[in-house]
Amino acid sequence: MTIQQSDVLYRAVATAENGRDGRVATDDGKLDVVVNPPKEMGGSGAGTNPEQLFAAGYSACFQGALGVVARQEKADISGSTVTAKVGIGKNDDGFGIIVEISAAIPNVDAATARDLLEKAHQVCPYSKATRGNISVTLL
Repeated sequence: MTIQQSDVLYRAVATAENGRDGRVATDDGKLDVVVNPPKEMGGSGAGTNPEQLFAAGYSACFQGALGVVARQEKADISGSTVTAKVGIGKNDDGFGIIVEISAAIPNVDAATARDLLEKAHQVCPYSKATRGNISVTLL
């Protein structure tokens, strides 16, 4: 279900200069980074890149969703980590991205970890935003 403007609790604002070979910063100054294409795509690789920023945001958001699900399921996810791997490559109309998400959840068995991961994927806002648009694989 789509949220309405009146439902927005927080809005992040970031501005990019010179696209993939420049700078991106948030309006509050908490994030201000140089962006450059990675060496694998012919760039200098000196700065971060949009795929790294997306992976960082997705992994943090997914970890939050995992916490929500774990509380509902009364599962102990203390010490857990979530890793998002974002790949970029050519597709039929230019470029596209794919994502792999994995989690290390030391205090639960493998079946419980998988169940938590799948449930978190249903509630994570990033997962909802990408569903049906890009390939997201849970590992």
